[in-house]
Amino acid sequence: MQNRVYLDWNATTPLRREARAAMTAAWELGGNPSSVHAEGQHARALVEEARGTVAAAVGAEARNVIFTSGGTEANALALAPGLRGRSQQPAEKVIVSAIEHASVLAGGQFAPGQIERLPVLPAGRVDLDALKAMLANRPPTLVSVMLANNETGAIQPIAEVAGLVHAAGGLLHVDAVQAFGKIPFRINELAVDLLSVSAHKIGGPTGIGALILGDNVADLPALIRGGGQERGRRAGTENVPAIAGFGAAVKVAMATRETDMRRIETLRNRLEGALRQTQGSVIVAEDVPRLPNTTLVAMRGLKAEITVIGFDLEGIAVSSGSACSSGKVQPSHVLEAMGYGPDLAKSAIRFSLGWETTEADIDQALKAWRKLASALLRGHETVLEQF
Repeated sequence: MQNRVYLDWNATTPLRREARAAMTAAWELGGNPSSVHAEGQHARALVEEARGTVAAAVGAEARNVIFTSGGTEANALALAPGLRGRSQQPAEKVIVSAIEHASVLAGGQFAPGQIERLPVLPAGRVDLDALKAMLANRPPTLVSVMLANNETGAIQPIAEVAGLVHAAGGLLHVDAVQAFGKIPFRINELAVDLLSVSAHKIGGPTGIGALILGDNVADLPALIRGGGQERGRRAGTENVPAIAGFGAAVKVAMATRETDMRRIETLRNRLEGALRQTQGSVIVAEDVPRLPNTTLVAMRGLKAEITVIGFDLEGIAVSSGSACSSGKVQPSHVLEAMGYGPDLAKSAIRFSLGWETTEADIDQALKAWRKLASALLRGHETVLEQF
Protein backbone atom coordinates (compact mmCIF):
# COMPACT_ATOMS: atom_id res chain seq x y z
CA MET A 1 0.00 0.00 0.00
CA GLN A 2 1.35 3.44 -0.94
CA ASN A 3 2.28 5.92 1.75
CA ARG A 4 -0.72 8.11 2.40
CA VAL A 5 -0.58 11.86 2.85
CA TYR A 6 -3.14 13.22 5.31
CA LEU A 7 -4.13 16.85 4.69
CA ASP A 8 -7.55 16.86 6.36
CA TRP A 9 -6.56 17.80 9.91
CA ASN A 10 -9.55 20.13 10.35
CA ALA A 11 -11.81 17.09 10.02
CA THR A 12 -9.98 15.11 12.69
CA THR A 13 -6.45 14.45 13.91
CA PRO A 14 -4.44 11.36 14.81
CA LEU A 15 -4.58 10.33 18.45
CA ARG A 16 -1.48 11.62 20.26
CA ARG A 17 0.55 8.95 22.02
CA GLU A 18 0.22 10.88 25.29
CA ALA A 19 -3.57 10.78 24.97
CA ARG A 20 -3.51 7.07 24.21
CA ALA A 21 -1.34 6.40 27.27
CA ALA A 22 -3.63 8.43 29.51
CA MET A 23 -6.68 6.59 28.22
CA THR A 24 -5.08 3.18 28.71
CA ALA A 25 -4.18 4.06 32.29
CA ALA A 26 -7.74 5.22 32.96
CA TRP A 27 -9.24 2.04 31.52
CA GLU A 28 -6.96 -0.06 33.72
CA LEU A 29 -7.85 2.01 36.78
CA GLY A 30 -11.62 1.59 36.47
CA GLY A 31 -13.97 3.16 38.99
CA ASN A 32 -17.01 5.42 38.73
CA PRO A 33 -16.09 9.05 39.50
CA SER A 34 -19.35 9.45 41.43
CA SER A 35 -18.45 6.64 43.86
CA VAL A 36 -17.00 7.50 47.27
CA HIS A 37 -14.62 4.54 47.58
CA ALA A 38 -10.95 4.66 46.63
CA GLU A 39 -11.49 3.52 43.06
CA GLY A 40 -14.13 6.18 42.55
CA GLN A 41 -11.93 8.85 44.10
CA HIS A 42 -9.06 7.94 41.76
CA ALA A 43 -11.38 8.21 38.75
CA ARG A 44 -12.67 11.54 40.05
CA ALA A 45 -9.10 12.79 40.37
CA LEU A 46 -8.46 12.03 36.68
CA VAL A 47 -11.61 13.90 35.65
CA GLU A 48 -10.78 16.94 37.76
CA GLU A 49 -7.18 17.05 36.60
CA ALA A 50 -8.35 17.13 32.99
CA ARG A 51 -10.99 19.72 33.83
CA GLY A 52 -8.31 21.97 35.27
CA THR A 53 -6.09 21.47 32.24
CA VAL A 54 -8.85 22.40 29.78
CA ALA A 55 -9.82 25.42 31.87
CA ALA A 56 -6.24 26.68 32.13
CA ALA A 57 -5.80 26.43 28.36
CA VAL A 58 -8.42 29.15 27.82
CA GLY A 59 -8.07 31.07 31.07
CA ALA A 60 -11.32 29.82 32.60
CA GLU A 61 -12.31 28.55 36.03
CA ALA A 62 -12.26 24.77 36.31
CA ARG A 63 -15.77 24.78 37.83
CA ASN A 64 -17.03 26.31 34.57
CA VAL A 65 -15.90 23.40 32.36
CA ILE A 66 -18.71 21.02 31.41
CA PHE A 67 -17.61 17.82 29.67
CA THR A 68 -19.82 16.73 26.76
CA SER A 69 -19.76 14.08 24.04
CA GLY A 70 -18.12 16.53 21.63
CA GLY A 71 -18.40 19.92 19.97
CA THR A 72 -21.88 19.30 18.60
CA GLU A 73 -23.35 18.56 22.02
CA ALA A 74 -21.47 21.50 23.53
CA ASN A 75 -23.05 23.77 20.92
CA ALA A 76 -26.50 22.33 21.51
CA LEU A 77 -26.13 22.77 25.27
CA ALA A 78 -25.10 26.41 24.82
CA LEU A 79 -27.93 27.32 22.45
CA ALA A 80 -30.76 27.19 24.98
CA PRO A 81 -33.78 29.53 25.25
CA GLY A 82 -33.60 29.37 29.06
CA LEU A 83 -30.02 30.61 29.19
CA ARG A 84 -29.59 33.67 31.41
CA GLY A 85 -26.80 36.06 32.15
CA ARG A 86 -26.59 37.80 35.51
CA SER A 87 -29.56 40.15 36.00
CA GLN A 88 -30.90 39.32 32.53
CA GLN A 89 -34.02 37.73 31.16
CA PRO A 90 -33.69 34.48 29.19
CA ALA A 91 -32.82 34.96 25.53
CA GLU A 92 -35.89 34.76 23.29
CA LYS A 93 -34.01 34.36 20.01
CA VAL A 94 -30.61 33.29 18.76
CA ILE A 95 -28.57 34.97 16.04
CA VAL A 96 -26.05 32.67 14.32
CA SER A 97 -23.58 33.67 11.66
CA ALA A 98 -24.22 32.30 8.18
CA ILE A 99 -20.88 30.44 8.13
CA GLU A 100 -21.34 28.41 11.31
CA HIS A 101 -20.94 24.66 11.67
CA ALA A 102 -24.14 22.72 10.98
CA SER A 103 -24.66 22.08 14.70
CA VAL A 104 -24.93 25.84 15.29
CA LEU A 105 -26.92 26.61 12.15
CA ALA A 106 -29.52 24.14 13.45
CA GLY A 107 -30.05 26.46 16.43
CA GLY A 108 -29.56 23.98 19.23
CA GLN A 109 -32.67 24.01 21.42
CA PHE A 110 -34.24 27.04 19.74
CA ALA A 111 -37.22 26.51 17.41
CA PRO A 112 -36.73 27.38 13.73
CA GLY A 113 -38.73 30.60 14.11
CA GLN A 114 -36.37 31.75 16.86
CA ILE A 115 -33.22 31.50 14.72
CA GLU A 116 -31.85 34.41 12.70
CA ARG A 117 -28.84 34.46 10.34
CA LEU A 118 -26.09 37.05 10.61
CA PRO A 119 -24.56 37.79 7.17
CA VAL A 120 -20.86 37.81 6.47
CA LEU A 121 -18.77 40.08 4.28
CA PRO A 122 -17.16 38.83 1.04
CA ALA A 123 -13.81 38.42 2.82
CA GLY A 124 -15.36 35.81 5.14
CA ARG A 125 -15.82 37.73 8.41
CA VAL A 126 -19.11 38.62 10.05
CA ASP A 127 -20.80 41.91 9.19
CA LEU A 128 -20.56 43.95 12.41
CA ASP A 129 -22.85 46.70 11.11
CA ALA A 130 -25.51 44.13 10.34
CA LEU A 131 -25.13 42.63 13.81
CA LYS A 132 -25.51 46.03 15.45
CA ALA A 133 -28.74 46.63 13.51
CA MET A 134 -30.09 43.17 14.37
CA LEU A 135 -29.49 43.74 18.09
CA ALA A 136 -31.08 47.18 18.23
CA ASN A 137 -34.34 47.72 20.14
CA ARG A 138 -35.03 44.11 21.06
CA PRO A 139 -35.09 41.86 24.13
CA PRO A 140 -31.89 40.09 25.26
CA THR A 141 -30.58 37.83 22.52
CA LEU A 142 -28.09 35.00 22.35
CA VAL A 143 -25.52 35.34 19.56
CA SER A 144 -23.29 32.55 18.25
CA VAL A 145 -20.21 33.31 16.14
CA MET A 146 -17.36 30.84 15.63
CA LEU A 147 -13.81 31.90 16.48
CA ALA A 148 -12.35 30.45 13.27
CA ASN A 149 -14.17 28.98 10.30
CA ASN A 150 -13.57 25.30 9.64
CA GLU A 151 -13.54 25.70 5.84
CA THR A 152 -11.76 29.00 5.17
CA GLY A 153 -9.83 29.33 8.41
CA ALA A 154 -10.98 32.97 8.68
CA ILE A 155 -10.67 34.26 12.25
CA GLN A 156 -13.67 36.26 13.38
CA PRO A 157 -13.53 39.61 15.28
CA ILE A 158 -14.88 38.08 18.47
CA ALA A 159 -13.92 40.90 20.84
CA GLU A 160 -15.82 43.38 18.66
CA VAL A 161 -18.78 41.03 18.41
CA ALA A 162 -18.80 40.64 22.20
CA GLY A 163 -18.84 44.40 22.68
CA LEU A 164 -21.94 44.77 20.52
CA VAL A 165 -23.72 41.80 22.08
CA HIS A 166 -23.10 42.85 25.66
CA ALA A 167 -24.03 46.48 24.96
CA ALA A 168 -27.40 45.14 23.82
CA GLY A 169 -27.80 43.02 26.97
CA GLY A 170 -27.21 39.71 25.20
CA LEU A 171 -24.91 36.72 25.64
CA LEU A 172 -22.24 35.44 23.26
CA HIS A 173 -21.50 31.82 22.43
CA VAL A 174 -18.34 31.01 20.47
CA ASP A 175 -17.64 27.72 18.74
CA ALA A 176 -13.85 27.50 19.16
CA VAL A 177 -13.52 23.90 18.00
CA GLN A 178 -11.25 24.74 15.05
CA ALA A 179 -9.30 27.50 16.78
CA PHE A 180 -8.51 25.57 19.97
CA GLY A 181 -4.88 24.49 19.96
CA LYS A 182 -4.04 26.52 16.85
CA ILE A 183 -4.19 30.14 17.99
CA PRO A 184 -3.88 31.64 21.50
CA PHE A 185 -6.98 33.10 23.14
CA ARG A 186 -8.43 33.66 26.60
CA ILE A 187 -12.13 33.47 27.30
CA ASN A 188 -12.26 36.61 29.44
CA GLU A 189 -10.06 38.69 27.13
CA LEU A 190 -12.49 37.95 24.30
CA ALA A 191 -15.43 38.56 26.67
CA VAL A 192 -17.02 35.25 25.62
CA ASP A 193 -19.89 33.87 27.73
CA LEU A 194 -19.93 30.29 26.43
CA LEU A 195 -17.14 28.51 24.53
CA SER A 196 -17.23 25.12 22.78
CA VAL A 197 -14.13 22.94 22.27
CA SER A 198 -13.50 19.38 21.11
CA ALA A 199 -10.74 16.84 21.77
CA HIS A 200 -10.35 15.13 18.41
CA LYS A 201 -9.24 18.33 16.66
CA ILE A 202 -6.10 18.53 18.82
CA GLY A 203 -5.00 14.90 19.03
CA GLY A 204 -7.46 13.70 21.64
CA PRO A 205 -10.11 10.98 21.25
CA THR A 206 -13.40 11.38 19.43
CA GLY A 207 -16.56 11.53 21.50
CA ILE A 208 -15.42 14.07 24.08
CA GLY A 209 -15.60 17.86 24.20
CA ALA A 210 -16.53 20.63 26.57
CA LEU A 211 -18.66 23.71 26.99
CA ILE A 212 -16.79 26.33 28.99
CA LEU A 213 -18.71 29.11 30.73
CA GLY A 214 -17.63 32.66 31.36
CA ASP A 215 -18.38 34.43 34.61
CA ASN A 216 -21.47 36.17 33.19
CA VAL A 217 -23.59 33.03 32.81
CA ALA A 218 -26.04 32.66 35.71
CA ASP A 219 -28.28 29.81 34.57
CA LEU A 220 -27.66 27.09 31.98
CA PRO A 221 -30.54 24.63 31.53
CA ALA A 222 -29.36 21.03 31.25
CA LEU A 223 -29.78 19.37 27.87
CA ILE A 224 -29.41 15.89 29.39
CA ARG A 225 -31.12 15.57 32.77
CA GLY A 226 -30.80 12.77 35.29
CA GLY A 227 -28.04 12.47 37.86
CA GLY A 228 -26.07 15.32 39.33
CA GLN A 229 -22.93 14.93 37.23
CA GLU A 230 -21.12 18.02 35.96
CA ARG A 231 -22.75 20.15 38.67
CA GLY A 232 -26.18 19.11 37.41
CA ARG A 233 -25.54 20.59 33.97
CA ARG A 234 -24.91 17.35 32.04
CA ALA A 235 -26.20 14.08 33.46
CA GLY A 236 -24.57 10.72 32.85
CA THR A 237 -21.49 8.93 34.15
CA GLU A 238 -18.40 10.76 32.93
CA ASN A 239 -16.35 9.06 30.22
CA VAL A 240 -13.19 8.92 32.31
CA PRO A 241 -10.78 7.46 29.69
CA ALA A 242 -11.88 9.97 27.04
CA ILE A 243 -11.68 12.86 29.51
CA ALA A 244 -8.19 11.76 30.57
CA GLY A 245 -7.15 11.56 26.91
CA PHE A 246 -8.61 15.01 26.29
CA GLY A 247 -6.59 16.48 29.14
CA ALA A 248 -3.37 14.83 27.96
CA ALA A 249 -3.90 16.09 24.41
CA VAL A 250 -4.50 19.63 25.67
CA LYS A 251 -1.24 19.61 27.61
CA VAL A 252 0.78 18.63 24.54
CA ALA A 253 -1.11 20.94 22.19
CA MET A 254 -0.56 23.95 24.43
CA ALA A 255 3.12 23.15 25.00
CA THR A 256 3.90 22.73 21.29
CA ARG A 257 1.42 25.12 19.68
CA GLU A 258 3.73 28.05 18.99
CA THR A 259 6.51 25.96 17.44
CA ASP A 260 4.16 23.66 15.52
CA MET A 261 2.03 26.44 14.08
CA ARG A 262 5.00 28.52 13.00
CA ARG A 263 6.33 25.57 11.00
CA ILE A 264 2.88 24.66 9.69
CA GLU A 265 2.21 28.22 8.53
CA THR A 266 5.44 28.16 6.52
CA LEU A 267 4.29 24.97 4.80
CA ARG A 268 0.82 26.44 4.23
CA ASN A 269 2.29 29.56 2.63
CA ARG A 270 4.46 27.43 0.36
CA LEU A 271 1.41 25.43 -0.68
CA GLU A 272 -0.60 28.56 -1.44
CA GLY A 273 2.23 30.18 -3.38
CA ALA A 274 2.26 27.22 -5.74
CA LEU A 275 -1.54 26.98 -5.95
CA ARG A 276 -1.74 30.62 -7.07
CA GLN A 277 0.34 29.76 -10.13
CA THR A 278 -2.54 27.72 -11.54
CA GLN A 279 -4.65 29.85 -13.86
CA GLY A 280 -8.07 30.58 -12.37
CA SER A 281 -7.33 29.41 -8.84
CA VAL A 282 -8.69 31.45 -5.92
CA ILE A 283 -7.45 31.25 -2.32
CA VAL A 284 -10.55 31.98 -0.26
CA ALA A 285 -10.34 34.55 2.57
CA GLU A 286 -6.65 35.17 1.89
CA ASP A 287 -6.91 38.86 2.84
CA VAL A 288 -8.14 38.37 6.43
CA PRO A 289 -6.49 36.74 9.47
CA ARG A 290 -6.72 32.97 9.14
CA LEU A 291 -5.73 29.84 10.98
CA PRO A 292 -2.11 29.02 10.11
CA ASN A 293 -2.93 25.53 8.89
CA THR A 294 -5.91 26.06 6.57
CA THR A 295 -6.21 26.70 2.82
CA LEU A 296 -9.46 26.70 0.87
CA VAL A 297 -8.85 26.90 -2.87
CA ALA A 298 -11.52 27.17 -5.56
CA MET A 299 -11.21 26.94 -9.33
CA ARG A 300 -14.10 27.39 -11.72
CA GLY A 301 -14.80 24.21 -13.66
CA LEU A 302 -13.51 21.77 -11.07
CA LYS A 303 -16.04 19.64 -9.25
CA ALA A 304 -15.04 19.27 -5.63
CA GLU A 305 -16.27 15.70 -5.26
CA ILE A 306 -14.29 14.58 -8.33
CA THR A 307 -11.19 16.46 -7.21
CA VAL A 308 -11.32 14.84 -3.76
CA ILE A 309 -11.52 11.40 -5.40
CA GLY A 310 -8.64 12.30 -7.68
CA PHE A 311 -6.49 13.26 -4.72
CA ASP A 312 -7.51 10.08 -2.92
CA LEU A 313 -6.40 7.98 -5.87
CA GLU A 314 -3.04 9.71 -5.61
CA GLY A 315 -2.84 8.75 -1.95
CA ILE A 316 -3.77 12.16 -0.53
CA ALA A 317 -6.65 12.93 1.84
CA VAL A 318 -8.19 16.37 1.37
CA SER A 319 -11.72 17.66 1.91
CA SER A 320 -14.41 19.45 -0.02
CA GLY A 321 -15.45 21.22 3.17
CA SER A 322 -16.90 20.12 6.48
CA ALA A 323 -16.54 16.40 7.18
CA CYS A 324 -20.13 16.38 8.43
CA SER A 325 -21.27 17.31 4.92
CA SER A 326 -19.03 14.99 2.92
CA GLY A 327 -20.94 12.75 0.58
CA LYS A 328 -23.49 15.45 -0.13
CA VAL A 329 -23.03 17.01 -3.56
CA GLN A 330 -23.90 20.61 -2.79
CA PRO A 331 -22.13 23.96 -2.80
CA SER A 332 -20.30 25.13 0.30
CA HIS A 333 -22.73 27.14 2.43
CA VAL A 334 -19.74 29.15 3.64
CA LEU A 335 -18.80 30.26 0.13
CA GLU A 336 -22.42 30.96 -0.74
CA ALA A 337 -22.69 33.19 2.34
CA MET A 338 -19.54 35.02 1.20
CA GLY A 339 -21.16 35.73 -2.16
CA TYR A 340 -19.34 33.21 -4.33
CA GLY A 341 -21.30 31.89 -7.29
CA PRO A 342 -22.24 28.21 -7.57
CA ASP A 343 -19.39 27.38 -9.97
CA LEU A 344 -16.75 28.37 -7.45
CA ALA A 345 -18.74 27.24 -4.43
CA LYS A 346 -18.99 23.72 -5.87
CA SER A 347 -15.28 23.56 -6.68
CA ALA A 348 -13.68 24.43 -3.33
CA ILE A 349 -11.07 22.08 -1.88
CA ARG A 350 -9.73 22.38 1.65
CA PHE A 351 -6.18 21.55 2.61
CA SER A 352 -5.64 21.49 6.37
CA LEU A 353 -2.22 20.74 7.81
CA GLY A 354 -1.08 19.35 11.15
CA TRP A 355 1.91 18.66 13.35
CA GLU A 356 2.98 15.62 11.28
CA THR A 357 2.76 17.38 7.89
CA THR A 358 6.09 17.52 6.02
CA GLU A 359 7.54 19.32 3.02
CA ALA A 360 7.34 16.03 1.12
CA ASP A 361 3.60 15.92 1.81
CA ILE A 362 3.18 19.39 0.31
CA ASP A 363 5.24 18.41 -2.74
CA GLN A 364 3.06 15.34 -3.30
CA ALA A 365 -0.13 17.38 -2.94
CA LEU A 366 1.07 20.00 -5.42
CA LYS A 367 2.03 17.30 -7.91
CA ALA A 368 -1.50 15.90 -7.72
CA TRP A 369 -3.03 19.38 -7.98
CA ARG A 370 -1.06 20.18 -11.15
CA LYS A 371 -2.12 16.85 -12.64
CA LEU A 372 -5.79 17.56 -11.95
CA ALA A 373 -5.62 21.17 -13.11
CA SER A 374 -3.79 20.20 -16.29
CA ALA A 375 -6.43 17.62 -17.13
CA LEU A 376 -9.15 20.21 -16.60
CA LEU A 377 -7.47 22.92 -18.67
CA ARG A 378 -6.95 20.46 -21.54
CA GLY A 379 -10.69 19.91 -21.57
CA HIS A 380 -10.89 16.27 -20.54
CA GLU A 381 -14.47 15.27 -19.91
CA THR A 382 -13.44 13.29 -16.86
CA VAL A 383 -10.36 14.36 -14.97
CA LEU A 384 -10.25 10.98 -13.24
CA GLU A 385 -9.23 9.34 -16.51
CA GLN A 386 -5.82 10.89 -15.92
CA PHE A 387 -5.31 8.89 -12.71
